[in-house]
Amino acid sequence: MSFVNDPIADFLTRIRNAILRGHTTVRIPASRMLERLSQILSDEGYIESFERLDEGPRGMLVLHLRYLRDRSNAITELSRLSRPSRRQYVGAGDIPRIRNGLGICILSTSKGVMTGSAARDAHVGGELLCKVW
Repeated sequence: MSFVNDPIADFLTRIRNAILRGHTTVRIPASRMLERLSQILSDEGYIESFERLDEGPRGMLVLHLRYLRDRSNAITELSRLSRPSRRQYVGAGDIPRIRNGLGICILSTSKGVMTGSAARDAHVGGELLCKVW
């Protein structure tokens, strides 16, 4: 069993690699944080759906990737913003808009993990986890 130092970066990398290979699903070791990230990606339309399987010690998340009619993926780019070695925190007024609102940023706030627009509406800041478009 291997130890992953940054599970969010591993999550994003697995999705990115699956997209590059044209896979329809990707399996990721489960955690509550990754399950919430998957829920946000599903709610925002970047993936079709996801499910949690009770396999292994922590379970697995199976993400069903979303492809458009021309077989291009709904996700153009995924990137990690805050890293374990260099955390990035923003206030409610400083939450970035990704691609002039065409993309989303995901934050970990005191009210839970949410999109940048939801954090702006709730007037909370937090740690910038990643951006997606």
